[in-house]
Amino acid sequence: MSTVTGTEGEDRSDYTQAESRQIRRRSLRLLGSLLTPLRATLILAASVLVVSTALRVLGPALIAYGIDTALPAVIDRMDWMPTVGVIGVFILSAVGGAALIGWYVVVAARLTQAVMLDLRKRIFRHTQLLSLEFHESYTSGRIISRQTSDLDSIRELLDGGLNELVSGLLYGGFTLIALILLDVHSGIILVVMGVPLWLLMRWFYRRSQLVYRESRVVSAQVIVKFVETMTGIRAVKAFRREERDDEDFGDLANQYRDVNVRSIRLFGTFEPGLMAVAATTVALVLLWGGLRVAGGGLEVGVLLAAVLYVRNFFSPLQEVAFFLNSYQSATAALEKVSGVLEEQPTVPDPAKPVDLWQARGHVCFDGVEFGYGQDRTILPRFTLDIPAGQTVALVGATGAGKSTLAKLVSRFYDPTRGRVTLDDVDLRDLHPKDLRRAIVMVTQEAYLFSGSVADNIAFGKPEATFEEVQAAARAVGADDFIRALPDGYETDVNKRGGRVSAGQRQLISFARAFLADPAVLILDEATASLDMPSERLIQDALQHLLADRTAIIIAHRLSTVAIADRVLVMEDGRIVEDDTPQALIAGTGQFARLHAAWRETLV
Repeated sequence: MSTVTGTEGEDRSDYTQAESRQIRRRSLRLLGSLLTPLRATLILAASVLVVSTALRVLGPALIAYGIDTALPAVIDRMDWMPTVGVIGVFILSAVGGAALIGWYVVVAARLTQAVMLDLRKRIFRHTQLLSLEFHESYTSGRIISRQTSDLDSIRELLDGGLNELVSGLLYGGFTLIALILLDVHSGIILVVMGVPLWLLMRWFYRRSQLVYRESRVVSAQVIVKFVETMTGIRAVKAFRREERDDEDFGDLANQYRDVNVRSIRLFGTFEPGLMAVAATTVALVLLWGGLRVAGGGLEVGVLLAAVLYVRNFFSPLQEVAFFLNSYQSATAALEKVSGVLEEQPTVPDPAKPVDLWQARGHVCFDGVEFGYGQDRTILPRFTLDIPAGQTVALVGATGAGKSTLAKLVSRFYDPTRGRVTLDDVDLRDLHPKDLRRAIVMVTQEAYLFSGSVADNIAFGKPEATFEEVQAAARAVGADDFIRALPDGYETDVNKRGGRVSAGQRQLISFARAFLADPAVLILDEATASLDMPSERLIQDALQHLLADRTAIIIAHRLSTVAIADRVLVMEDGRIVEDDTPQALIAGTGQFARLHAAWRETLV
């Protein structure tokens, strides 16, 4: 069978060059797919930014004209027109540039929010569509990290970092062009000093790339550790793991601090280096320009403008450095997000789905082989026929293959070989809507979502009326305790059903399954959370719940198994006993021994 590959090594920082190139291409594809629908807005933002940057670059040239041309006209001829003209153009360029920058900020914000909305919805939609195999290998903390901190890093890049980069590069490019047009000698000096500047930027980029990728890895580990500890807080307290977990989390927090300290040191080296290159360039322009002014080969205003242009050229490079900061963080985040979005379901929807409008519930395993890995086979050449309407109980030691069988019937996984059919239709060909309507699994977890009790019962059938919800609750014996809740059926169960007990959560999950009215019902240790009074209460409810439908019951409690029409004893993925409960109890096999041991515990 196929395995999850896209997330393997996701939380590594030691990618090979080939892997890095592949990941970079994957990330760029994702970014391109996000920006393509926004081409018009992107072109508008770029146009506004180009014009506003060009207007901002006019300043030093206007100052040079004012000093070298307008000022002498006033002194020599009392001609104020050049001065008025240059002041007017200066004000218009400043106001126009500021207005366009304001417009650009609004357009860029809309662009960013559109990208983030699309990306956030993609992640949620795609992770829901991925197969159970992905979710069993990809921790909830990592998923939360993709939807929170990683998206925040990408937003910061689009909101500020990318604006700073584009604005800085445009401003630097226009400044260099203006300087060369104004004084080619100063332009040459700036170009020559661009060599050490490029080496400094290249060093900073490479070092920050490593540091920020490591930062994202450690950040994700911190989130995963926190989420897993808080989610499993009962187990933590039960086994007195607080001190050990505090030590483990402290180690991760220290690693995160150390990574951040290294990034600060990078800036501590880069910023002085940038200042030194900028100061040296200004000094050289002043020295060479001063010599030419003294020799009459250069106007004072042009020299002043050249110095201003050189200073202006280096000033946005600080913003470019901050962009590299955001860029490295966002690139690492984009790599992880694109990795999740590149994942393909290992249980894909059929290309030509077969409709099954009215399922009878006949389930058949035909030569099924299945394993969770290449070297671990759970079901070897498994064959089983369950007639419609029959209740089958699966019994066996842990790891015998009972839950695997249930997951294959639910099509959480597909078999490696052979096929699983419902009413002679291969589950891989069955239309997803018909599959989900026909087969429902109730697990031990009995997960309840935030919302009312009624909403949770109607989870599988949102269009159900309140009367139908009540009828389902009554059918499984849940109506009395639900009415006794503070707000009855409107009681908010909170996260994981915080206002109801484990047994009550299980009863609500039974009501949910009853309301869904599937042709095949799977109970995977579904009565494990029930106490003895609740179990006795639900026995009659189970008889009602399982009537006129195919049922597969996985249970260690033999009182639950007793209601089955047929018991299958499994061992190493094979059926070693298959008969009615009464026949197996009367025999000498595994089930008879299990039943005898269970009866002794009741004495």
